[in-house]
Amino acid sequence: MSTTSTQPDRVGGKGGPDEPTVRELVERATHTYIARIQPRYLKDESTAVSELARLRRGAGKRAHEVQDLWGIGALENLSELLEGRTDFDRRKDAEEAVFLASTLWALHQQSRRDQNTHTRGKDLGGAVRALIRLKEPERADEEESTLRKRLVRVGTAESFQSVAVRLREIVMLLRTVPEPLPLDYARLAGQLYRWQDRSARAGVQREWGREFHLAARKKASAAEKGDAIDPTLGADDDGTYAGYAAGE
Repeated sequence: MSTTSTQPDRVGGKGGPDEPTVRELVERATHTYIARIQPRYLKDESTAVSELARLRRGAGKRAHEVQDLWGIGALENLSELLEGRTDFDRRKDAEEAVFLASTLWALHQQSRRDQNTHTRGKDLGGAVRALIRLKEPERADEEESTLRKRLVRVGTAESFQSVAVRLREIVMLLRTVPEPLPLDYARLAGQLYRWQDRSARAGVQREWGREFHLAARKKASAAEKGDAIDPTLGADDDGTYAGYAAGE
């Protein structure tokens, strides 16, 4: 896992303004893969059903831990996008992000044949806020919810393994409600890639917390468009990230 960032998050040798960042390629690889297999799963195609069953075995784990998933389509997409681009040193971080997001999506999609669980613009904080309203409708203070505390545990994790396990717990909860609570797994993959760079981690923590707080001001019937949060944002003046402190 990278702890410092000594190079710009761009690939290739030119580094021009129109060149995609690695984060953008991580998101593209994840979305392209899921967008290809998700409709096939909804149609109950046997190959797609089998692939999701394989993917679910990797949910919450690291890419190298499940040999049966080496070379999954999402990682092949990423490899193609990064082909010939060597001006960065975080290929492993990119692979881990794509792998985790893809396997979590497979877990979320399990047995859901009437809805897409990957939808662009549906962020993690907003999904947790919606989950609170569905599972704890009588709660007046959503800030004190145990479900919110689960999101805080993701934000304050110190290892990628902890992030993986805690995100898996949230996805499992998203599956327990009949109402669709999709996530933008491409966006999540990009956040997971950035999280592994300690110099960018505060921005991701801030982003997850901001998503949760912004969701409180959105009307329940409004279509969420996703929130463009500045990834360079650091901690608040009190040393917290949208209200919670860093650390295990």
